[in-house]
Amino acid sequence: MGRLCELANISKVTERKLLEVGIDSPEQLKEIGSKEAFLRIRAIDPTACIHMLYGLEGAVQGTRDKFLSPEVKENLKSFFRSL
Repeated sequence: MGRLCELANISKVTERKLLEVGIDSPEQLKEIGSKEAFLRIRAIDPTACIHMLYGLEGAVQGTRDKFLSPEVKENLKSFFRSL
């Protein structure tokens, strides 16, 4: 079990928000997935943006968000727009 902020894209601020919504480990974040984690954060922080969603997905995949494939980004963009 590691700390969330050790994952790619997860700052101390994002880590704090994840902890607030009950996600307290990298394993749990990967199990829950970026979309569910984002929905939980959005419930407590309506200003959460698409870039946070990209960052969460990058953390789940173990890569920087800028390296997410165009298909993944488009999928996340569609999800974000549907909220």
